[in-house]
Amino acid sequence: MPQVRSIFLSDIHLGTRGCQADALLAFLRHHDSENIFLIGDIIDFWAMRRGVHWSNLQNTFVQKLLRRARKGVKIVFVPGNHDEALREHCGINFGDIELRHEYLHTTANGKRYLLIHGDEYDQVTRHHRWVAVLGDVAYNTLVRINGWLSMIRRRLNIPGYWSLAGYAKRKVKTAVSFIFDFEDSVVRGMRERGVDGVICGHIHAATIKTIQGIEYINCGDWVDSCTAIVEHFDGSMELIDWREHAVVLATEPAIPDPDAILPEQALPLSLPALIRTIQG
Repeated sequence: MPQVRSIFLSDIHLGTRGCQADALLAFLRHHDSENIFLIGDIIDFWAMRRGVHWSNLQNTFVQKLLRRARKGVKIVFVPGNHDEALREHCGINFGDIELRHEYLHTTANGKRYLLIHGDEYDQVTRHHRWVAVLGDVAYNTLVRINGWLSMIRRRLNIPGYWSLAGYAKRKVKTAVSFIFDFEDSVVRGMRERGVDGVICGHIHAATIKTIQGIEYINCGDWVDSCTAIVEHFDGSMELIDWREHAVVLATEPAIPDPDAILPEQALPLSLPALIRTIQG
C-alpha cells in the first residue's frame, strides 16, 4: 500500500445516491497516511432533507475513518455548506476526529496551507441560498442521468468514463466564469491571510495550480470526478484521479484491506446512531 503523509478529501456527499463510496473505499484501500483532512460537504444534509440514501458502503467508509483514527491517524473535519449544521460544534472532538472551522496545515517542506471548504468565497451560496439549493438539485439530476448513461455505455462495451456534469461545467460559459471568479476570490483571501496556499473543495473542480503567487488546490469530489489530493513525504502535492488509477490497478493483484470490517460490525443505517458512534 503506498504510504503518503496526508490525504485531502472533500465533497463526498454521504447520504445521497450520487456518493461514490465504492470508489472512495478502493482509494483508501490503496493509500495509507499519517493525516486525513475532510474538507467539507462530507455529509449532505441539504439532500437528506429531500430523502436519505445511506448505504452499507457509506457506513463502511465511516467505520474505516474511525478505525484509522483509533490507530493514530490524525483526522480533521472542516465542515462545508452542505454539512454546515456541524459548524456549531467546531472546536470539539467527535471521538478521535477533530472538528474545525478551518485548519492551517504545514507540509513537510514548510509550506503553510489554509484548509477551508470554500463556500465562504461563493457569493451565490452566501447571499442567494435559494439559487444555490436550486443549482444543487440541478447538479444532482445531471449526476443521476450520468449514472444511467454510464450503465448504457457499459452494456455497449464503450470504454472509459464520460461525465455529463463535467461536460456541462466545461462548456457552459456561466459555469466556467463562476469557477474562475471563485478561484480568484479565494486567492485574494489567502493573500490577505499571508499563507502559501489553500486547499479547498466546494465547486467540484479538482486542480493544482499557482495563481498570482498563491498555490490553489481543489480536491474535487466523490460524486462525479472521484479525485483526491495527497501530500508526499517531501511535501509535494499530487492530484489523484482515481478513475484513471483504477483502470491501471484492475490489471494488478488485489491487495488485502487492513481496515476490513466484518458484516456484524457495520454501523446501523440510522443517522442518529451514526452521530452517537462518532461521539464515542
